[in-house]
Amino acid sequence: MPDSLTRDGTTTSVVLLATTPAGRLHSGDGTLLDRLNDQLSRLPVREVQVMSAGGGLAADLRGIAKIIRTSTGAVAVLPADLVAHTEALALLLEHPARCTGALISRDPTAGPLRPPVRVENGKVVAAGSSFHLVPESNATFRGMLMAGESDLGTLAEVAEELAELAEEGRLGPVTPVEAVDLLLVGLVRSGVSVRAAAIGSLHADRVTGQNAADAAVRRLAEVDEAKVRLDSSVKADDGFFATFFVSTWTRHLIRPAVRLKVTPNTVTGVSAGLALLAAVWFSGGTRGALVLGAVLLYLSFALDCLDGQLARYTRAFTPLGAWADGMSDRLKEYAVYVGLAAGSADPGIWYLAVAAMVLQVVRHAIDATYAGAIEDGARVGAMWGRPTRSLLESRDLRRAPGGVLKLAHRLERDTIARWLKKIIVLPIGERMALIAVTAALWDARVTFLSLLCWGGVAALYQLAGRIARSAR
Repeated sequence: MPDSLTRDGTTTSVVLLATTPAGRLHSGDGTLLDRLNDQLSRLPVREVQVMSAGGGLAADLRGIAKIIRTSTGAVAVLPADLVAHTEALALLLEHPARCTGALISRDPTAGPLRPPVRVENGKVVAAGSSFHLVPESNATFRGMLMAGESDLGTLAEVAEELAELAEEGRLGPVTPVEAVDLLLVGLVRSGVSVRAAAIGSLHADRVTGQNAADAAVRRLAEVDEAKVRLDSSVKADDGFFATFFVSTWTRHLIRPAVRLKVTPNTVTGVSAGLALLAAVWFSGGTRGALVLGAVLLYLSFALDCLDGQLARYTRAFTPLGAWADGMSDRLKEYAVYVGLAAGSADPGIWYLAVAAMVLQVVRHAIDATYAGAIEDGARVGAMWGRPTRSLLESRDLRRAPGGVLKLAHRLERDTIARWLKKIIVLPIGERMALIAVTAALWDARVTFLSLLCWGGVAALYQLAGRIARSAR
C-alpha cells in the first residue's frame, strides 16, 4: 500500500516510485527518496503517494493505475532513483496548464536509464524502452511523467494493459525500473499529446549505485538554477529580430518587474498603449513624427516580448492573458496601418493599407484554421477511440517525415538555414521592424509595398508547409 502525504494548495498529485532499490541510496543526511520528498515539498504538489510495497513490475503498474483512477487532478509519476534539479521538476509541476508532459533532454545519447524518444514541434511522438525501439530518436526521456486530468483514464488503461503483458511475459525481460518508461511508451502510442519539457542545461539523471548518485548530486551544484530559470524565460525558438535586437536587453527587466510585482497583463496593456501612441505620431506624416512613431513601435514590441518572458518566469500563464496578448498584437498592428495611411498624402495609400491588412488576416487564418483542424481531429479521435499502436510492436512504426518536411527537418540542423526559415515567414518581430525602419527612412507607401511583397512570399511558404503537413 502506498504511503500518502497530503498538502494544500493545488490539485496536482505525485506518485513516487520507491520500489527501485536505488531510491534508498544515501544523499546528504538522508536518501534519494528523502531528497525528492524535500524537493516536492517546495513545489505546488497537493499529495505525494510513495509506492514502496514492490512485488514486481506488474504489481507496480497496477498500483499506479489504482492511484490514478481515484485522482481528481493531474498526476505526476517519477522514480525515487531520480537525481534532478528542483527547477527541472518544476518544468512539469509548475506548468499552469497541468497538461500531459514528459521530462526530456535534447541530448540524444540513450542508455539503460535514458530511453530514446523522438520530439517534433515540442511533442513526444515516439518513445522507447528496452523492448520498444525508436528510429531517428533525437532526445532522451529523463524519468518524470505527468498526466493531465483529461488523460488520466488513458494512463490508467495503459498501466493495466502493460501489467497484463508483463505478467504474461510478452514484453521480454523488462524490470520495475522501467515502469515510467513503459507508461510513456503507452501514452504516446495511445495517441495522447505529450508535451516535451526540455531540461536544457539542467540535470535530471536516474542512478543505480552510490558512486553514480554522488556524482549526479555533485553535477547539480555546478549549475545556477536561478540563472537557468531566467534564461529559459526567453523563448529559445523566437524570431531573428526578437532574439538579437530585443531579448538581449529585455531579459534584464524580468527580475526588476517581479520585484515590483508587475504582472504580464500590465505589460501587455502598456505595450498596447505605446503602439497606439506610435499610430498617432505616424498620422502626423512629417519625418520627425515618423521617426518618433518608429521608436515607440519598437518599444511597444519590446514590451510585447517582455510580457511573455515575465509570464514564463513567474509561470503565470492564463487563458485571459493569452487571449489579451493575441488580440493586442492584432489591434496594435492594424492601428499602426491606419496611422501610417492617415499621415500620407498619397491618394492611393488606403488601397495599399487595406490590402496589407487583408493579407495579414489571410495569413492568420491559414495558421488558425490549420490549428483548429488539428484540434478537431484530436477531438474526433477522442470520440471514436484514439488511434493506437500496439505495445507489442518492438519498433515504433510512426512514419518519419518525407519530401518537403524531410528537407525542412534537415535545414533545421543548419544554423543559417534555420534563421532564414524563421525570417522568411515574416513573424511579428520582423513585421514590426520592417514597419519601423521603412517608415522612419522612407514613407508609408514603401512600408505597405514591403509588407505586401514579403508577406505574400511568407503566405505562400506557410501554405505550402501546411499542405505538406496535412498530406503527411
